Amino acid sequence: MTKLNGMTPDIAAENIDQIKNLFPDVFYEGKIDFDKLKQVLGEYIENENERYNFTWNGKGKALRLAQTPSTGTLRPCKEESKNWNTTQNLYIEGDNLEVLKLLQKTYHNKIKMIYIDPPYNTGKDFIYPDDYKDNLENYLKLTGQNNEDGDRISTNSETSGRYHTNWLNMMYPRLRLARNLLADDGIIFISISEKELVNIIRISNEIFGEEHLIGTITWKARVKPVNIGDAKYRPQKETEFILVYEKTDFQDKFLPLITGGLRSYPYEIDGKKYRLTTILKSNRGTNFRSTMTFELEGYSPPDGQRWQAGEDVINQLNDDGYIEFKDGTPFRRYFEDEEGAEHDPFYCFMEVDWSSTSESGKNELNNILGNNHEFDTVKPTRLLRTLLSSCTQKNDIILDFFSGSSTTAHAVMQLNADDGGNRKFIMVQLPEPCGEDTEAAKAGYKNICEIGKERIRRAGEKIVKSEELKVKSEQGEQVVQGTLNSSFSTLNSNELRSLDVGFKVFKLDSSNLKKWNPDYDNLEASLEGMVSNYV
Repeated sequence: MTKLNGMTPDIAAENIDQIKNLFPDVFYEGKIDFDKLKQVLGEYIENENERYNFTWNGKGKALRLAQTPSTGTLRPCKEESKNWNTTQNLYIEGDNLEVLKLLQKTYHNKIKMIYIDPPYNTGKDFIYPDDYKDNLENYLKLTGQNNEDGDRISTNSETSGRYHTNWLNMMYPRLRLARNLLADDGIIFISISEKELVNIIRISNEIFGEEHLIGTITWKARVKPVNIGDAKYRPQKETEFILVYEKTDFQDKFLPLITGGLRSYPYEIDGKKYRLTTILKSNRGTNFRSTMTFELEGYSPPDGQRWQAGEDVINQLNDDGYIEFKDGTPFRRYFEDEEGAEHDPFYCFMEVDWSSTSESGKNELNNILGNNHEFDTVKPTRLLRTLLSSCTQKNDIILDFFSGSSTTAHAVMQLNADDGGNRKFIMVQLPEPCGEDTEAAKAGYKNICEIGKERIRRAGEKIVKSEELKVKSEQGEQVVQGTLNSSFSTLNSNELRSLDVGFKVFKLDSSNLKKWNPDYDNLEASLEGMVSNYV
């Protein structure tokens, strides 16, 4: 509703607001940095007066890199795809900087949620080797599609002298392009460790606007102690962080899961809605209780964990229907009609996923692929499903341009199965080669993309089989009881048939047109090969 204050419109203020909406990164402490605005519009300033801002060596060139048009194209690869003719999901192999540029026209302002788990810059993880040359040419060389000249893929060592600079130059142009793809009510989640937390907040504040930082989620990434050698007294690193930014001040973008108000009760049994929380606790130090490590229905808490209560209490909860096993892990049911609706939203958020560690994510991947992969740390799908549930509707598009083992794609398919949704995913991953002596290479995987695609295939098949069993069970209950009485999926048999667990594969290349490169000793064959000039 428009409020009248008796004054004519402040046209200058309205213009400034429009500029701020288009270019939030040109504002510093509420004022326009006109030199930065000129840079964003393509006029580059060589010498700037000192002012409060966040800068580093190469920032201007990184900005220019984001604005340089791509000469690449995405070539379809049907033979590596699944359900090509019906699926709406995409898996794109290529340098994500170039791919983000190519997605601008088709997906500008259309992505509801972006989740990324970029390299944490530990000195061991992979860094994209931007050097401000033709980025597509770099990519083609590094992936062996051109000749073998040029730098090879490597890690970002602290001894390089440009440790944080290299990482910032890699992230900055990608986040700028990512913002353009977000819908007005879109949300981006950025996983990060403490190593670059401060820097990612600084550049994200610049790109998305400091006022659009919704918050920082802290989640417990590990519960097992880390082998730290002789550093016996160094604090254990158990937590990681997820930054949450909105694109605009769009209203009602979150469900109560994060924004507060009513609790979220996503599950239902016998017509009663309920939520799940962990029923396990740490069993280390002063929390150690040998009497709380008993077995329940063949399940015993893993090393370092115990039940939250004694055996009599846990057995009684189980007998009364308050304990549920998901993916082999026990959880406590809380029913909507048995507890108050008001809650601390972030406590509820953390309570749901506190036990979803990187270790459980890795075990989840092992269950699908065996140990034939290169991932030491993997985000659990339960964590991703929680993020997806907090801000996406059933027909939204989700993007992950550091897709790794494709946890995000797995979580999207599982959530669609859980609530009957038709969310679409776009995964983007550089085909980083697998080391020759790794288990992944021994299993036949040439690069990270092959691992990610295989996970989607197998996870999709597993989800479909699981849902088929649930539907059959539901139908059986209807026959016996004459009514539906189930704690299973909300999918019916018709929805199950339309569950999208496929994906179209595209690969970044220089062009879909053949180049004229004749064999002068066999010119006739060269001419015949150009009858159709499409690759």
